[in-house]
Amino acid sequence: MKDEILKKLAGLKQDLLGKDNYLVSAVLLPLIKGDNGMEILFEVRSRRLERQPGEICFPGGRVEDVELDNPGAAALREAAEELGLKAGDIRIIAPLDFLTTPMGVVVYPYVGEVLFPERIVPNRGEVESLFTVPLAYLLENPPQVSHVEVATRYGEDFPLHRVPERYGGGWQKRWSFPTYIYEYGDYFIWGITAIILHHFINKIKS
Repeated sequence: MKDEILKKLAGLKQDLLGKDNYLVSAVLLPLIKGDNGMEILFEVRSRRLERQPGEICFPGGRVEDVELDNPGAAALREAAEELGLKAGDIRIIAPLDFLTTPMGVVVYPYVGEVLFPERIVPNRGEVESLFTVPLAYLLENPPQVSHVEVATRYGEDFPLHRVPERYGGGWQKRWSFPTYIYEYGDYFIWGITAIILHHFINKIKS
């Protein structure tokens, strides 16, 4: 029995438990060379999209099954599709820390450089518009910090009588996490995009 267990455990690689229950995605934080230094490119999502219409984001999307061992390939593929570029027009520079969210999403962010920004032709089915923010501005203007509260509630089929009373029915606050807000002109950058942006800014400042 012991030998069988050891044989099954040999060579196992650590992964995210329950990953099948998450939407696994990858995004690209795109850098471009502007007239006054490096800038970060953002998208405004098409208002015709069912998911997060009109919100500001980085290029990216779902990681396909064949890309799970290399989420950077998904970030590159999605960015090229949304910006109307070829894969060779974008260079991946480095991965950032991946994150999981209470909304059931795993995000693998990558920093990349758009080598030929003049070739960008946004896919209007997904992208309403594009804008850039100078990196110097983001370094000099820290974000507003807010907090998101997370609560849980057990389903009607859960045997609450088998657990301590403090797990009783109804919503219960479990924890909260910081979220960030960047404003640039009329643009309001928040949510996962701002969390990744804040992480990137901290990495290059340290």
